[in-house]
Amino acid sequence: MMRTESNQDMSPARPRILIIEDDRRMSEALLCGIEAAGYDVTSASSAEEGFFLLHRSHPDLLVLDLTLPQRNGLEILQQIRTERIDVRVLILTSHNTVEDRVTGLRSGADDYLGKPFSFPELLARIDALLRRVLPLSTSTSFNIGDLTLDTKTRTASRSGRPIDLTVREFDLLLYLAENRGRTVSREMLASDVWRESSRFTPIDNVIDVQIARLRRKIDDPYPLKLLQTVRGIGFSLREPQP
Repeated sequence: MMRTESNQDMSPARPRILIIEDDRRMSEALLCGIEAAGYDVTSASSAEEGFFLLHRSHPDLLVLDLTLPQRNGLEILQQIRTERIDVRVLILTSHNTVEDRVTGLRSGADDYLGKPFSFPELLARIDALLRRVLPLSTSTSFNIGDLTLDTKTRTASRSGRPIDLTVREFDLLLYLAENRGRTVSREMLASDVWRESSRFTPIDNVIDVQIARLRRKIDDPYPLKLLQTVRGIGFSLREPQP
């Protein structure tokens, strides 16, 4: 059953949150609690209904359960990232082992919270995700060698050939480009791109997987390698010194 916020005096500027949760009592509790915190909230009980609302209302954040009828939450998450839908995703689930969390984050989730959970912690994580921004820059494009990033269209190309990047991969590449020539540590990436604490997940492994995927796309087809690993410190996007 579809449920939407109905207060007539709501400001349209309030952040929009979509909940996909098939447990009715949990969905009602989430909707009421998150609405009370000042957000514009919509809920869906199935993947199909959730995708309809996702494309119709363009939420800023998705709260996603993994155990859903017909399709599980990871399938939904993977489709969202495949379609390059720009939405923050917070997985909220009873599947809460280390392996579950790593799988969820590697699949493209921005955060992961296990049930049972503390509502104040959930609201704090929602607030942190909605406040998440990458470093501001006065430039709308970056050039490192023959690599070009356009921040307006969120596209990248090398030697004039487009590079197909996921939302997370572009965020990561943009952060490296804004710090071009500098060495960026895993701690910086975890804090500024993932906003993740290693207290909850082995985020270093997730970062290494994403760096490897990014390197395959921007460097492997080309003789000049731009994404450098600085052993024991981190990574740097730069033109190699002759």
